[in-house]
Amino acid sequence: MRSLERHRDVGAYALGVLDEAEAFRFEDHLMECPRCAAEVTEFGATTRQLMLYRRATPRVVHPFAGPGPQLLDRLLGEVAVRRRAAKRRLLYAVAAAVVVAVAGPALAMMAGGGGNGEEPRVVAATDRKSGVWAQVTAEDEVWGSQVELEVKDAAGPRACHLIVIGHDGSEEIVTSWMVPDHDARPNTMKGGATIRSDQIARYEVRTMNGETLVSLKPG
Repeated sequence: MRSLERHRDVGAYALGVLDEAEAFRFEDHLMECPRCAAEVTEFGATTRQLMLYRRATPRVVHPFAGPGPQLLDRLLGEVAVRRRAAKRRLLYAVAAAVVVAVAGPALAMMAGGGGNGEEPRVVAATDRKSGVWAQVTAEDEVWGSQVELEVKDAAGPRACHLIVIGHDGSEEIVTSWMVPDHDARPNTMKGGATIRSDQIARYEVRTMNGETLVSLKPG
């Protein structure tokens, strides 16, 4: 796979439409490409909205399995335009527009989003082996939970995920990022999960190759 093709696979990887072999090759590329790691994070909002649509769709309706080539090309093209203009807020608007196009009926369910008045749940931990410290702040929403991650990791560069693991064993990627080279300053990322905080058994910060750097268990 040529370098240009690897960059173009960002959207397909984030939306989960690459096959296992292609995803493995792209993750190798992601380890060495901060640009693609950042773009994977940008697609997080779209991925979560599509997951919500899939879960909300009645069984009698054929679920949206994955974006077709034309939809993916349009999305990637719009993302490239927004990044060149350095307008992050417009990028999120593009992601929202795509969700409206493919998951309009589900938006009625999510329109009433907002906290339920409960205090956010905060959990922090440091792993003695890896030396990585992380703090997760989760706040329940009608569609799941909003998550903010603060992490200190001086062993970069490396690409990482925050994984949320439910009591039923299910897993979701909350957000992804690229750890800077030997930079111990805290980094803050935001994301979301489709399960609520009382259904979460633990959070894990993992590298792209599956190594767990720190595990956080809510009290």
